[in-house]
Amino acid sequence: MTEIRHIFFDIGGVLGSNGWDREQRKHAVERFDLDPEDFQWRHEEVIGEWEEGRITLDEYLDIAVFYTRRPFSRGEFVDFMYSQSVPDNATIRIARALSDDPRYTLMTLNNEAEELNIHRIEKFGISEIFEAFISSCWIGVRKPIRRFYHHALGIAHCEPAGTLFIDDRQQNLTPATTLGMNVILFQSASQLRSDLERFLHLEIPGA
Repeated sequence: MTEIRHIFFDIGGVLGSNGWDREQRKHAVERFDLDPEDFQWRHEEVIGEWEEGRITLDEYLDIAVFYTRRPFSRGEFVDFMYSQSVPDNATIRIARALSDDPRYTLMTLNNEAEELNIHRIEKFGISEIFEAFISSCWIGVRKPIRRFYHHALGIAHCEPAGTLFIDDRQQNLTPATTLGMNVILFQSASQLRSDLERFLHLEIPGA
């Protein structure tokens, strides 16, 4: 069996809350009294372009929110968007412990718009843990499209059998498995610690 040398973490749903997923948008609808159906439709029209780096946050907001006069400012809305990002410190401690082990190279694989991605990397304090952030906004394709994983393996310059990918959504793990990558479906920090220790045959320090 090929030894694991590269470990890939999803960010949203694993290292912290999702950035701008259904739950966060529901909070925005309630906070800013948006029409939920209209907002969802407009969001779906452009989320792919935003997360794949083809439009900016301002362009996304022009279409999804500020196509009409609002009683709140763009700055207020953006601040709210950023406030929805909350780190999962228990999972980050696990990643940090793995990054301290010279046998492993850690990278992230995530779907995220550039502005949110940069904010979350800084807020979660993970820039010193991961060697690279392989994000949809920078490679122009999103999980679960298989090309995303091909790009990741190429950037890491590794064979699938020597990788381990952690994500909270099975649909993102399935194509990775098809390519020969090892995977863990994330449910909680304690479950992840246990699965990693069994997978890697080691004891991860810290609680």
